[in-house]
Amino acid sequence: MAAVGWTLLGCLGGVVLTTAFVTALWWPRTEVTYRSSAPSSVAYDDQSPHFLGLVHKHTLSGRNTYRLVVGRDSSLSYGHWVDLDAVLGAKGIRSTTWTESGVRVRFPTGHEIFVPARSFMYGR
Repeated sequence: MAAVGWTLLGCLGGVVLTTAFVTALWWPRTEVTYRSSAPSSVAYDDQSPHFLGLVHKHTLSGRNTYRLVVGRDSSLSYGHWVDLDAVLGAKGIRSTTWTESGVRVRFPTGHEIFVPARSFMYGR
């Protein structure tokens, strides 16, 4: 009888450890996979530095989302954002071009997104 108890305890322990390991792998996390900042030669009306980043979020359910964030916050936790299709976001960003009218983002797929400066100036 004691052997059965130890066997059940061992199985339960294995299940708990496996669940903890899988949860740690899939735990929600956010990472910035691309960063860019407006060059000093490009000045905006709000006289602030501006940053752009591709933010990749992993959810507990295993879903991946991608968001392009542009704004004055260098940590990219606040600003104007554009949600991207997961396929497009996963490919990354090829280049960014900052101008006084806004920022153009080019993807390896050939897609381009233009974010007007009025959308990310003054802390939006």
